[in-house]
Amino acid sequence: MTTHVLDTAAGTPGAGMSVTLHKIVDNRRETLKSIQTNHDGRADQPLLEGDSLQPGVYELDFGAGAYFRAQGLKLPEPAFLDVVTLRFGIADTAAHYHVPLLVSPWSYSTYRGS
Repeated sequence: MTTHVLDTAAGTPGAGMSVTLHKIVDNRRETLKSIQTNHDGRADQPLLEGDSLQPGVYELDFGAGAYFRAQGLKLPEPAFLDVVTLRFGIADTAAHYHVPLLVSPWSYSTYRGS
């Protein structure tokens, strides 16, 4: 399972954004991994692979507000988007799951990539 971030406001990779992966177990979040995106807006390594890629419900938290503040953007307080949380399911552990975030201070979207 991989991810990347595109800053759609600047038209650049979302370099240096914090990303935390959680697994939902019994309606509770178990934190599995936290990373910062690299210069290309990507995780250096897959967030889940091999035996750690299990069926279930997961969440990715993206630190969008902190990222945009670090870029020098003046955001309202509180920011419209601060932590963007994407909840998704993994059903087929033989498949590749790529969960990108396309984000600006005012909107975001995602999709299941390849």
